[in-house]
Amino acid sequence: MKTGTPEIVITGLGLVTPLGIGVEASWSALCQGKSGVGPITRFDTTGFKTTIAAEVKGFQAEDFMPKKEARKAERFIAYAIAASKMALDDADLVIDASNAERVGVFTGCGLGGLQTMEDCRDTIVQKGPGRVSPFFIPMLIGNMGPGLIAIHLGAKGPNCSVATACAAGTHSVGESMRILQHGQADVMITGGVESVITPLCIAGFNSMKALSTRNDEPEKASRPFDAQRDGFVVGEGAGILILETREHAEKRGARIYATVAGYGMSGDAHHMTAPSPEGEGMGRCMKSALDDAGLQPKDMDYINAHGTSTQINDLCETQGIKKVFGEHAYKLAISSTKSMTGHILGGAGGVETVFTALTVYNDIIPPTINLENPDPECDLDYVPGQARKQVVNVAMNNSFGFGGTNAAIILKKSGL
Repeated sequence: MKTGTPEIVITGLGLVTPLGIGVEASWSALCQGKSGVGPITRFDTTGFKTTIAAEVKGFQAEDFMPKKEARKAERFIAYAIAASKMALDDADLVIDASNAERVGVFTGCGLGGLQTMEDCRDTIVQKGPGRVSPFFIPMLIGNMGPGLIAIHLGAKGPNCSVATACAAGTHSVGESMRILQHGQADVMITGGVESVITPLCIAGFNSMKALSTRNDEPEKASRPFDAQRDGFVVGEGAGILILETREHAEKRGARIYATVAGYGMSGDAHHMTAPSPEGEGMGRCMKSALDDAGLQPKDMDYINAHGTSTQINDLCETQGIKKVFGEHAYKLAISSTKSMTGHILGGAGGVETVFTALTVYNDIIPPTINLENPDPECDLDYVPGQARKQVVNVAMNNSFGFGGTNAAIILKKSGL
């Protein structure tokens, strides 16, 4: 971090995940190595190659907003609002007339209201264009996430959304850090959200041969870095963080989970869906984050890997880590929480940055479950099977998206 740049800290966390509603439920299940993957219940999967996903269970939108609004809220928007309210409560922060213009919202989402699109397409075919809901467009577009978060919470500061595929949540956290460093706000509500367990989504990823078809053993389907991995599992949820300048946080006596120390981005310029060979672009992204944080490779303790459970991604990420960290790569603890949550796509970076903050705060590293037959080419320490108690002073969260868009965030223990 450059001299004179305001230090940015995390003071609040909110989660809606396939492992539970709220931070305590999700974190507890994660550390116990529980899987959130099961049979799809949202639609009839007859004829689909993949019939499993990591669905959020037991979520009631009306617990977080008025019933009238809950009925018309697209699922991804409801998750985003819920996680944001949890994070704000966790930060013990009140937004009112005195600070509203200095509190912003910046969240990421990959596909937005895909379920609404599918439903309204059916309506126009079956009943005609006049029967399409007037809420169709507002329920569809991704920026309604931060828009409605701001409306519900009264945040009048910078408001933005990105749609950088599976890197969207991490990009949002990084760009929120920049907004705070530039003095455009004192507080940012940020992270990622996604909810697209729909027929089109599953069919589309099946056509790409990207999804696991281990339908008979859902809990074992997501198996990053395992030699028998056969694709990722679609997940859903939201992960939201409250970022503040340290000065603002300390002035109000806030608890600090971690410091946001560095942010890196890169582009592969290689292929629509495949990462660049040997993780070249991924490596440049991680190196950029290290440089931004003013850290050396030897300073890193833990990486929450993108770790999707696809053959090429896990191999390339491993190669990219080796390029950047050299011999220290073999001393790093690395895990993929997607082994339990599935891949939350545009929401993954938000959820996984929350998990990384909790790792730094609690000195507990979540495991990579289902790593039973290690891939000989993926030969690093992926914390298989069980969580590990270990001091974590510096951690990185990786997110890599289709189109070759890459993002990495580095968190440090507060006070270091």
